[in-house]
Amino acid sequence: MVTSRLQSLVGADFLDLAQLQRQQLERILDLAAAIKRGRWSGTPLAGKSLALLFQKPSIRTRVSFEVAINRLGGRAVTLQDDEIGIGRRETAADVARVLDRYVDGIVARLFHHADLLALANGCRGPVINALTNASHPCQVLADLMTMREAVGRLDASTKVVFVGDGNNVVQSLMEAATLLRFQLVVICPPGYRPRPESEAAAPAVQVSADLSNVSGASIVYTDVWTSMGQESEAGHRRREFLEYQVDEQVMQLAPQAIFMHCLPAHRGEEVSEAVLEGPQSRVFDQAENRLHVQMALLALLFQAEP
Repeated sequence: MVTSRLQSLVGADFLDLAQLQRQQLERILDLAAAIKRGRWSGTPLAGKSLALLFQKPSIRTRVSFEVAINRLGGRAVTLQDDEIGIGRRETAADVARVLDRYVDGIVARLFHHADLLALANGCRGPVINALTNASHPCQVLADLMTMREAVGRLDASTKVVFVGDGNNVVQSLMEAATLLRFQLVVICPPGYRPRPESEAAAPAVQVSADLSNVSGASIVYTDVWTSMGQESEAGHRRREFLEYQVDEQVMQLAPQAIFMHCLPAHRGEEVSEAVLEGPQSRVFDQAENRLHVQMALLALLFQAEP
């Protein structure tokens, strides 16, 4: 288990951003920036092993976490869905109780948030949310780091506009906006708004169907229209989101903004090729920053002293 000092810093588990206080979130981002600049090093994971559980595959999540664990002196044990079988071979609670006897922590990329909670309840060591249907906090840590690199400290003068589905990334962005008090506008078709409970918890977040709200943005962000597990809806979603592509015309509404996308991108659908590869794009910096923020998170969870 992590010590009480570190539990008060980031929590025994990292399940979502809403569990943090503002200074705790900024501490993670500050340490990530120091790691990226080469101004911090340490091996808090020396002699430790972490299990990476993947119900949903990912290039960025898997490679960034494996490299982060390795750089911090630890070892990653990666398990794919057919090896885990949560809900088919055994329950999430039983998986947690077994792995807890082998490893020092778990990183889980799962379909259902309830399974993540069951893992956390069954483990003594830290459990890190690498994605569920409800939130994507590690992605948004990298997003926030990328935003700070572009515009400086995030505050009420920073306008972030997300165009697309009110999905798990949006949920975590809403939590971040509430903590850091930056402006967040979510632009989506009717019927694809964030969950009502998410909107209720973030009353300052504006939700709109009007693309003109991109005007004045510091950051314009989008994601795929159809996520893994929604493939049967792809045709319908394509029609519903057709007017919400981030293209050159949309970016002209915010000529000073940077463009972000959590990847993978469907070029020609949610974003045009010209925007994704254009001078405003920071998508590959954003992908790189997954490594640095995850190193910072792991370092803090496992008692490193920066």
